[in-house]
Amino acid sequence: MTSVISSAQPRVRPFSLGAAILFSIITVGSLIGLPAFAYYYDFTWVDWTMFGILYVVTGLGITVGYHRLIAHRSFDCPTWVRAGLLIAGGWALENTALKWGSSHIRHHARCDQEEDPYNAQRGFWWSHCGWIFYTDPYADEKYFARLRRDPVIMWQHKYYVPIVVSGLALPFLVGFLYNGWIGGLGCFLLAGVGRTFFVLNSTFCINSICHLWGKQPHGGADSSRDSWWVSLITFGEGYHNYHHTYQSDYRNGPRWYNFDPSKWLIFTLSLLGLATSLRTASNETE
Repeated sequence: MTSVISSAQPRVRPFSLGAAILFSIITVGSLIGLPAFAYYYDFTWVDWTMFGILYVVTGLGITVGYHRLIAHRSFDCPTWVRAGLLIAGGWALENTALKWGSSHIRHHARCDQEEDPYNAQRGFWWSHCGWIFYTDPYADEKYFARLRRDPVIMWQHKYYVPIVVSGLALPFLVGFLYNGWIGGLGCFLLAGVGRTFFVLNSTFCINSICHLWGKQPHGGADSSRDSWWVSLITFGEGYHNYHHTYQSDYRNGPRWYNFDPSKWLIFTLSLLGLATSLRTASNETE
């Protein structure tokens, strides 16, 4: 791997109490609340079904919506499809598309350098989740500028809190309708809190594992690596070395046998006339 040394001087990173409290609530609720509820009440098939549905919906909201559509402009789609993808991404509780997208654009521009939001050179835990506990001192307007011109992105940014609340209220409502207050609580814990915890950590694996362990078949300009098994939990995002080499390709796994549900969804949308301008790399990668 080619090492790149940043010219930026390290800046103070203020601790973000709000982010720490929110992440702690989600973690404690998942690691303690879920087993405790299962011991006393157990989860129903409705809870598990909602968990699976929302894991897929919110995960694809991040990979297809936030990542490939917003950050990399790998394809285009109608306004209502964009809005739907950004609502699904908002339910993942990974910040607004505006902030997520600008940080990710900077990650590619300054990968492995001091300005990289989740710089893997700082170690596994920093790149996995440590970075979220600190206010980012390197936020730069140039990484926001293009995103601010998109009215759908700005709409989602404005109404982000109601979107998040709706994503947590949905499983509670479904559980309540099925089995009253206990049903609502169980579905909220599993398909709301627990699902958020697992989607967050699957996404974090791309920032940590896929920059520390794996193969680099497409280039060694940065620390990005391919990890096929990470793709199994991230809807195809584990082919990360390919992605860093061909950032605008709507596929992270370019070959037909690569497990990449995100590219399958985008391609299916294109067949339905709901996605256009699908971008790919050179035919050499086919």
